Amino acid sequence: MTSSDEPTWIDYAEFGERFVAAAVTESRIESAVSSVAGRGITIGPFGIGPAGLARFVAKGSIGKPTIIRRWPHVHFDVMLPVKLRVDVTLGGQRLRLEAVVEIDLTLHAHTADPLLIVIDIPPVTGRDVSFVMRAQAIGTAWELLLDPIAKLVQREVANRINGILADPDSQRARTFDVQAILDNTRSPYRGRPTHEWIGYDEFGRRFFARIVTAERVRQVVESMAGKPIEVGPLRTGPGNKAEVWVQGSVRLPRVAEAGPVTVTPAPEPRIAELPHAAAESAAAAEEHSRAHDPSLVRFDLTIPVSLDISVDVLKTNRYRAEVQVPVALTARAAEPLLIVIDAVPPRARDIDLEMTAEGWRAAALGKLAGMRKQIAAQVATVVRSEVADVSRRTIDVGARLDSTRV
Repeated sequence: MTSSDEPTWIDYAEFGERFVAAAVTESRIESAVSSVAGRGITIGPFGIGPAGLARFVAKGSIGKPTIIRRWPHVHFDVMLPVKLRVDVTLGGQRLRLEAVVEIDLTLHAHTADPLLIVIDIPPVTGRDVSFVMRAQAIGTAWELLLDPIAKLVQREVANRINGILADPDSQRARTFDVQAILDNTRSPYRGRPTHEWIGYDEFGRRFFARIVTAERVRQVVESMAGKPIEVGPLRTGPGNKAEVWVQGSVRLPRVAEAGPVTVTPAPEPRIAELPHAAAESAAAAEEHSRAHDPSLVRFDLTIPVSLDISVDVLKTNRYRAEVQVPVALTARAAEPLLIVIDAVPPRARDIDLEMTAEGWRAAALGKLAGMRKQIAAQVATVVRSEVADVSRRTIDVGARLDSTRV
């Protein structure tokens, strides 16, 4: 996004849906079921057939999964292949068969309290397991054993897979604590057998409340510190005979969570209101609403500015000024998957400017009409230009998801 691009806003709920869809990829699903792939599996020995006279045992290993995503939902069809060698013994005779087993899993990405993405896998049943044996021509006695073997293998494979999926290590591999990942801390929620589910929409709202913190916003806006401010020459005073020069720099900004707001309805337009005035009133109301929406995560940014002011009237008079520039910040979501720290530019009347004169003559001149207002207006202009570039306060969450290995 360039500074001239206008973001296309979306709400937190839609951001949550987009985040889960972007975060849960085929590669992450493969990683989540990696605890199953490669495992050895042994079934038996079991007695089958009349009076259990035949004995069989099967051994093999689980292969690499095949994963198919089912759009537009965050659902995946996963097929786990298993190659088995089946040994059957009957009446002192031994038959060795090769079998191919396919296990069909359906994976769903669920969101859970407080800010988890959990890959949920419903229990596997015998119907989810296909079993095909490769055998040469065999006798009737052997053929009668194939169907019981198939049913037994299907049941046992389903039980083994369910046991593996219920293992705490497997559950941890399918649980992603988004806040812990971003905070680079250990999650206390991974590996829990049960979770309190929440919707994708609620996940989006919690993401902004928990992830977009004052500390993270401070890291974004701290780049403003040290920015130079140069204003002048300005003409002020009686007959505009005083020439004003201003030099200074932005000090380290301060960020705090905004307090609760009271939403007041916009005033009804007056019948005699001019079209231009009505448009300005509507624009101001929209900007105020944007900055004070109680459903959004908001912050109060204070930009301190130190200024050296020179006023030339016959001779140079010097002043020091400490300026506090308030800026309302709102964490907003934008397409395709962006976090934008939206800023409402400051107005000159909102700027607190305290001037300290150096010498009695400068103190007297400090009361020159309009000087404070002009300086405040110029500082507001400089700060407005700094906050106008949205790209400096935009985090491309999609790009960060693509670059992380988690």
